Amino acid sequence: MKTFAELDLIAPVQRALADEKYETPTPIQAQTIPAALLRRDVLGCAQTGTGKTAAFALPILNQLGQHNRKAAPNRPFVLALAPTRELAIQIGESFATYGRHLRLRQALVYGGVSQGNQVRALNRGAHILVATPGRLLDLMNQGHIKLDQLDVFVLDEADRMLDMGFLPDLKRIISQLPDQRQSLFFSATMPPKIVDLTHRLLRDPVSVNVTPESTTLEKIEQRVLFVERRGKQALLRTILDTDDVERALVFTKTKRAANMLAEQLVRGGIRATAIHGNKSQAARQRALEAFRRKQVQVLVATDVAARGIDIDRITHVVNYDLPVEPEAYVHRIGRTGRAGAEGIALSFCCAGERRELRAIEQLIGQKVPVDPNQPAPQPREQRPSPSSGERRAGDSHRPSGKKPRSHRPATPGAVDAAGAAAKPKESRRPRRKGRNRGQRVKQTT
Repeated sequence: MKTFAELDLIAPVQRALADEKYETPTPIQAQTIPAALLRRDVLGCAQTGTGKTAAFALPILNQLGQHNRKAAPNRPFVLALAPTRELAIQIGESFATYGRHLRLRQALVYGGVSQGNQVRALNRGAHILVATPGRLLDLMNQGHIKLDQLDVFVLDEADRMLDMGFLPDLKRIISQLPDQRQSLFFSATMPPKIVDLTHRLLRDPVSVNVTPESTTLEKIEQRVLFVERRGKQALLRTILDTDDVERALVFTKTKRAANMLAEQLVRGGIRATAIHGNKSQAARQRALEAFRRKQVQVLVATDVAARGIDIDRITHVVNYDLPVEPEAYVHRIGRTGRAGAEGIALSFCCAGERRELRAIEQLIGQKVPVDPNQPAPQPREQRPSPSSGERRAGDSHRPSGKKPRSHRPATPGAVDAAGAAAKPKESRRPRRKGRNRGQRVKQTT
């Protein structure tokens, strides 16, 4: 398949693709859509930013449009499961975009907001349900969602789902699915736990792996900058002041660090905002929209946004803190260089993060190049030792690497190794008799 026009899609879906000026499918789309149209189970492995959402949304919309069934209250025909609220919202937006010429209803179910509107949307009836695991189970337990009429089950970003600890929730959800269904399973990587899950979830799937496991996008220029921890903020401001940084996504390790860094950038005259798990859903959406519209230049985020941001033309990704899990590095830098564009990923590395850098390089199978404008620091064992003339008196016989012993004189008036007289030790004031700790002594006159 070389063009979308070659696909046997119904006219309303083809019109939506024409509206979006989609002509040539990406590799993951070209290899999975034909199989999904034939109602085959699909196991797709591809990096972020390669068009996986359209790979499952287009066949689903085509099937729903052909049957044109009325949605039943609380019983969706399609369930698309995503690990984060941001990704769920973006999947919902994709279904709305590609299905704009179809008379279909969808419901979005995720935490962080009141469930009232979500329950009302389910009661009206929704053909498509896009959900995160936690809120989905809550509403299932309350009786607001029944999966007995489900035709298609989609699991998106499966490896991220397991990284976030959703495996027990995922097993409970899968246990409620009907046996007769189509399953579409997509992931950026295929660790052993994911492979085991696919054996239980899929039946004779069409497997598509368009990229080697855990590799980085070739169009992303990667660099590492060695910097002391206290110098990271100044280095970041220097980078953001350059003309080629149009829109930058900066990753920190903690939520508190994200807030503090965004506030410091704003005080320095840089338009920035923060996004992380402690922000309300409304605040997170406002931050994303401001970033998308270029009302802010910098979005400071934790790993909650590593796969939840689908914004084109992010020119730079900056790892202000290196991630603890090396796999997160791949997902972070995948926010740039999307849809065939080029991007730059910069990683700050202080002395305490060398282990994380080595783990990342081992995962991606290559060294991250050092930024050419900043030479690599000299290894500690090769640093020149001070000359003998620079040594302090009394250091000539000190073994290297050991702290000097204290030369405090044993008696008042003695002389230390440097030849200076030491002050006599002040004697303690004698303790008054009858005074107990915390108890005053009555003064007599």
